[in-house]
Amino acid sequence: MTSYTDKGEKHERGRFLSFHHLTFWVGNAKQAASFYCDKMGFEPFAYKGLETGSREVVSHVVKQNKLPNASLHFNLCFSSEMGQHLIKHGDGVKDVAFQVEDCDFLFQKAKECGAVVVKEPWIEEDDGGRVKYAVLQTYGDTTHTLIEYLGPYQGVFLPGFKKPPFSDPMLSSLPSGCLNFIDHLVGNQPDDEMEPIVNWYQKCLLFHRFWSVDDKQIHTQYSALRSIVVTNYEETIKMPINEPARGKKKSQIQEYVDYYGGAGVQHIALNTSDIIKAVSNPDR
Repeated sequence: MTSYTDKGEKHERGRFLSFHHLTFWVGNAKQAASFYCDKMGFEPFAYKGLETGSREVVSHVVKQNKLPNASLHFNLCFSSEMGQHLIKHGDGVKDVAFQVEDCDFLFQKAKECGAVVVKEPWIEEDDGGRVKYAVLQTYGDTTHTLIEYLGPYQGVFLPGFKKPPFSDPMLSSLPSGCLNFIDHLVGNQPDDEMEPIVNWYQKCLLFHRFWSVDDKQIHTQYSALRSIVVTNYEETIKMPINEPARGKKKSQIQEYVDYYGGAGVQHIALNTSDIIKAVSNPDR
């Protein structure tokens, strides 16, 4: 195991503040959001669909405790792009959004360093305020959205979202899920792709290496992996980047890559102050 103390270069302007939300592309957004509410203590937070004037995307957003920062956002989109994505990958995380300061500067620096641009910066607004976005491609078909609040935002989640039209009255009678925030987010890569992806985060986003292990530390008799954790300068965003290593049988990382159809977000680690209570509550 190796821990790193060198934070590397700091952005001249702007910074990455935290995870903002995760966007799942799923075949049934309402059902997926309901699972997290019923079983893990989340609650309905925001909605976008036909009732709000959105004719192409149905979105259910759920939150818990210190969220909405790092809330979970489930999308059902009536488009060929999402259809092909679901055929290839099934349900999963499509986008990892970061709250940032100075979106334009961070986006331009990433672009100059070779980051693939999915969407140039744009602004959305409603009665709650104005928000700037930009989207970059990262590993596999996964993207990163940069989100900057242009002044205080008083709306629900983000422009275009409204309060959910319905909330299950039973949710208020269920115990807390005891979850606080997203601790880290793991991205699995095919063999020999870990280093190039880590280098991408260092070069394009000025993240630095925080911690790493190899297959000498992380292995069983049958499965092994290598991992490097990247983080922003303030170390508020942590993302392990994993790749498979040889063992007697196929690595669990390779199993994921094969099943998912390429690199992607393998798991989301949620912080809790009481892990026993969080996982063993008999009323959930």
